[in-house]
Amino acid sequence: MQEEILQLYEKIKDQVSEEEFLEEIANMKEKNNDVGFIDDYEAAQLVVQNYEGVDTSIFSKPSNDDSEEMPFEVSAGNEDSEEEDELTMTEELQESYDKVKDQITEEEFLEKIKEQKALNSHNPYMDNISLANMVVEEIIDDEEEVEVVSEKPEYSNKSIKDLEDGSKDTNVSGRVISISNKRSFKTRKGKEGEVCNVELQDNTGTMRCVFWTQNMTLLKKFNEGDIIQIKGVDIKEGYSGLEANLRPRSTVVHLEEDNSKYPVYEETITDIADIEPETKVNIIARILRIPTIRSYEKNGKQGKVASLELQDATGKITYTLWNKNVELIQDLKLEDGDTVKILAAQARERQNRDGQQEISLTHWDGRIIKGDYDVPEIEQEFSQIGDLSEQKDVSIKGVVIRLQDIRTFLRKKDNSEGRLRNFDVGDSTGSIRVTVWGDDTALPINKGDIIKIIGGDVRFDDYTESGYSMNTNFNTQITINPENLTVEELDEFESIREQLRPVPIGQIAEIDDEGKEIDVVGRILSVNDVNEFQRDDGSVGIVRSVMFADESGKVQLSFWNERAQEEYVVGDAYQIENARTRLGMMSVDLNIGSGSRVIKLSEEQASAMFIPELSTLEKTIYNPKKIEDLDEDEEDTIIVGRIIEINDVREFDRDTGDSGHVRNIEIADDTGTIRVALWDNDALKERQVGDGIKLQNPRLALNMDNRLEANVSRATTLLEPSESEMEDLPSIEELMEAIYVPKSIESLLEDDTNVCVTGRIIDVNTERVLRKKCPNCHQTVEEAIDEYICDNCGHIFDEPDYLLMVPTRIEDETGDIQVTFFDKLAEELIGMKKEEIISLVDDGYGIEDKLEDLNGLTIEIIANVSFDEFNEENRLSPKKILNKYF
Repeated sequence: MQEEILQLYEKIKDQVSEEEFLEEIANMKEKNNDVGFIDDYEAAQLVVQNYEGVDTSIFSKPSNDDSEEMPFEVSAGNEDSEEEDELTMTEELQESYDKVKDQITEEEFLEKIKEQKALNSHNPYMDNISLANMVVEEIIDDEEEVEVVSEKPEYSNKSIKDLEDGSKDTNVSGRVISISNKRSFKTRKGKEGEVCNVELQDNTGTMRCVFWTQNMTLLKKFNEGDIIQIKGVDIKEGYSGLEANLRPRSTVVHLEEDNSKYPVYEETITDIADIEPETKVNIIARILRIPTIRSYEKNGKQGKVASLELQDATGKITYTLWNKNVELIQDLKLEDGDTVKILAAQARERQNRDGQQEISLTHWDGRIIKGDYDVPEIEQEFSQIGDLSEQKDVSIKGVVIRLQDIRTFLRKKDNSEGRLRNFDVGDSTGSIRVTVWGDDTALPINKGDIIKIIGGDVRFDDYTESGYSMNTNFNTQITINPENLTVEELDEFESIREQLRPVPIGQIAEIDDEGKEIDVVGRILSVNDVNEFQRDDGSVGIVRSVMFADESGKVQLSFWNERAQEEYVVGDAYQIENARTRLGMMSVDLNIGSGSRVIKLSEEQASAMFIPELSTLEKTIYNPKKIEDLDEDEEDTIIVGRIIEINDVREFDRDTGDSGHVRNIEIADDTGTIRVALWDNDALKERQVGDGIKLQNPRLALNMDNRLEANVSRATTLLEPSESEMEDLPSIEELMEAIYVPKSIESLLEDDTNVCVTGRIIDVNTERVLRKKCPNCHQTVEEAIDEYICDNCGHIFDEPDYLLMVPTRIEDETGDIQVTFFDKLAEELIGMKKEEIISLVDDGYGIEDKLEDLNGLTIEIIANVSFDEFNEENRLSPKKILNKYF
């Protein structure tokens, strides 16, 4: 065990064995492996600090020159180790304060230390003295003359070539040759920091000095060309040789000029035309273009790259930024047209895409300085879109007038996935289709954006309206909503944007062009089920209809194929772009296909677009009505009711050969009842008596009994009533009591519905209880020996359908009336299933005796009243048997 580590162990030897202590040191180093220069001694300090009752003053006030500073970042487990007592002026703090006491009060000085402590909370081993020094550095005027300290013995140091790997808390001196731009980073534990590389040189060599987050304020003290000494650094092997890593309390002082020790610094600016390969150069140039930052993968790792195009009076050159350095584009707010000074750019010769050798620059440890430099103005030429022809390296400005979603594809060469996106750009002279690839597809482009494209390639294209399209490439710059547009350009583009506004839905019916592309915004009022269809080539497609509305009206949307498979919720707001009109017999609908964009809006976005809430739209578009107020052929109504009766599902065959399903239900509100015909999926859905139901735009028509009936057509949507709508409905018990009104036979009126009648059966017609029906048209057919032929429709079949029918007459003390029971109600009345009766009849038996036994039976039924014109009397159509008894 090293002597200095043994001294630390003495502090806790009563709490841990030597072997355990050494093991904890190894674990601490492993836990802090993202700190590149933590050694055994520093890890031992962290271990000791984890034990209670230990004097930790040795960590902040080393007793001799061999003591070690703490690393700039440690594990989160020690963040609470520093005391949180109230800050007071100590002797050491007073020494720092004396340097600035003429500029700040003692209270203000202590307050600034607290502020620095909060800012550096991610580094818990920055002690109060270090924080005080940072405050002093901020207060001292940067322009103040720096003291020359070369003659002081404490600032003497070794030359760069004599510095050795592993040296701790040493000094390094030299002339500043280059200063990199700051770069941000994250440690493996997710903490954010900054790093900057400074290259120092003396007459014996060069050394990179690494400034960390806590050292950033020191960068204000010097520039390229200054001779400085950095005190308190650790020497270690880096990427390109030995490096000097600064510690949290490292300091910087200026040294006097001494050409015998330090080389002369000349900031030579090289013309682009004179750049030689494999050299470091300084240039001043204007940025011509800034392409999109690209992603790449190398050796399983993701990286980023961007190649800027620069120009001075002598020529052009590309300047490539890699990985973290690409962030300088945003950090420095670089734009095309800016002038920059670039220091220590690395020149290399490479083969370009055309197979020719060219010199380019790469950013490594140099620095980009944005400023107002003397570089010739360069007028970027922009072409009018209407004048474009097949050519390369074309620049345009315009408005995004059409935008498609990102599409993926598989590359032929390696079967990898690629991405592309198409959008149309227009100016006052015309429009052109633009295709972007890869990372450019993620650009936040929206319809109506002004876009500037520098360096696209125009080619012939038979599939576009203009006959041309533009392809972007690796070096294309795409700027969304650029600044510095002329007044004339702004006026031109604004007039184009005005034409891109969504069309009010109420105006769609006036459009008489098939396939016209329009945009709409609104909310979904209803969503139908997905339907399959067969294309001419035999493949199967799918379509889904949706009712869509804004405050001006509603329109039916047809979502096709992939669009139909997406989930849509009633009430959600959408912006739909590139919808195509479809002219129908009575309306204009919209097709939503692969070229359309369906953009779901948040409620905040919907509000900003002035899209009304769903409840408001329903009241605007539809007319909520009570059942008693409904009229035949009335459209755009909403009916809310409670289910009071559910009939069985019936299956039927369509002309296409497909089978369909229908089910009748009856619903009621506080004003009356109406029968509702449900079809297919709506018919098959499980429902219960008492459930609420909301019909949006049902088809209202008279049925065969001349009663109003609601049909759920394709334009109808069934919805769940809202809580408030359910609260407005009477309960099922209240509805039953109000609807099923008891009446005597004498008081029955034609067209009475849902009356409750009690009477005694006085006559039963026992003839032809079973009627044979055509399975196709359901008309009665005559008896046949081998096969049946329907006289009505000509259908030939072996087995007929059967209708069970029991005509009766009932009486009460006021009169009598005809009542005929069919199928289910007839089964319930007789007490036998229809299949049993068919079997008996087929075997040569009858059920006349069973029917005769019904005479004298008292029944309580719910029925509708209708007029029998043939017999010129009222009759009852029973719907439900409530009770039967002798």
